Amino acid sequence: MRFVMMMLLAVLVVEPATARQTGEIARCRASDAVLTVAGRSVSRFCVEVARTEAEQAQGLMFRKSLAPNAGMIFPMHPPRFASFWMKNTLIPLDIIFIRADGRIARIAARTTPHSLAPVTSGEPVAAVFEIAGGRAAQLGIAAGDRVTWGRPSIARGRRAS
Repeated sequence: MRFVMMMLLAVLVVEPATARQTGEIARCRASDAVLTVAGRSVSRFCVEVARTEAEQAQGLMFRKSLAPNAGMIFPMHPPRFASFWMKNTLIPLDIIFIRADGRIARIAARTTPHSLAPVTSGEPVAAVFEIAGGRAAQLGIAAGDRVTWGRPSIARGRRAS
């Protein structure tokens, strides 16, 4: 009997509700995780977690698209200055830099695909969250909003189909 590993649903929460008005709800795969942002609107994101150095180096490179409710988070232990580039990244991204206290330090909006110019945090951060370019503005996500995200959990007793 095979069991399915379930990770937490990614949730981005920011108040009044842009996503509630659009009815957008994420349908996550078993490999996705949870993210919550408190601010001005509510949206759900299925978030891949880039845990290893190799996963963080690969990031979202070579992806031809990214669903509006999908993203990738890069945890950084301990917090550090972060620098990303868009080499081999085919789509524009919003790169959200998150401080150790959970507040968004800055958002690099609509980064340029294939660019070698560094996109930096400007200060030590505990995580970086990447979403489709322009989504942060669409959802009203801004510097200062608080972010929390959960660890994966295992759903026992569920059969894989």
